[in-house]
Amino acid sequence: MKLWLGTGLVAEDEARISPFDRGFTLGDGLFETLRVRAGAVLRLNAHLARLTTGAGVLGLPLPTLDLAAALAATAEANGLAEGVLRLTLSRGTGPRGVLPPAEPTPTLVITAAALPAPAAPARLVIAQGTRRNERSPLAQVKSLNYLDNILARQEAARRGADDAVLLNTRERVAETSIANVFAVIGGDLVTPPLAEGVLPGIMRAAVLAEGAGERPLTPEDLRTAEEIILTSALGLRSVAALDGRELPGRTVAEQLRARIPGA
Repeated sequence: MKLWLGTGLVAEDEARISPFDRGFTLGDGLFETLRVRAGAVLRLNAHLARLTTGAGVLGLPLPTLDLAAALAATAEANGLAEGVLRLTLSRGTGPRGVLPPAEPTPTLVITAAALPAPAAPARLVIAQGTRRNERSPLAQVKSLNYLDNILARQEAARRGADDAVLLNTRERVAETSIANVFAVIGGDLVTPPLAEGVLPGIMRAAVLAEGAGERPLTPEDLRTAEEIILTSALGLRSVAALDGRELPGRTVAEQLRARIPGA
């Protein structure tokens, strides 16, 4: 595989990142996962806008190079007509301690991968061991620090599920470890608002543009929903069960897939 490191393409076995990089030592950085379809990155501008917003929250300077061109070059170098790109941006190296250097030199990495096979409808549980902090500014950025998500995903595996729904500190629904959550309740397609500790997902925005609404959701709302749908940059995934309750509904998900490119 060829990957983009810094200012150009390198072979995977030649790529080197400092062990003192703050992305490695502190999780100090951001990432974006981007879907490639027919050789083009879907919703590129939205991804770059979210990256820019996140960099502003962290006080992290963006590289001066053309990120769109770097993404395209990485996809082309790997013959990626249908697949996934991941852009990772850390603050780069720095001295020991938490305070960032006054003039950081960010590290940029772009990798390519094949598109995963379509996943079967997910079996979910509601996470008990961790919560999403809706009061943190990090709830709104795609941070390299994913430890709460990892803990939730490990809990789901222990409980025989594919993923876990994270509640916020108010015991309301936020998202899963890797996706935004939509539910069909009383015939209406709804999702928690960003203020609930929700990452502003790119596919989430595309579904909202199709007429879905926003409102706070409780675990009981999900338990009585007619249909639950998970959204990420890689598409939509129906939910087969939540905490053991079967959800046979797939109709709304199928309608959305027919209307939204890459869903």
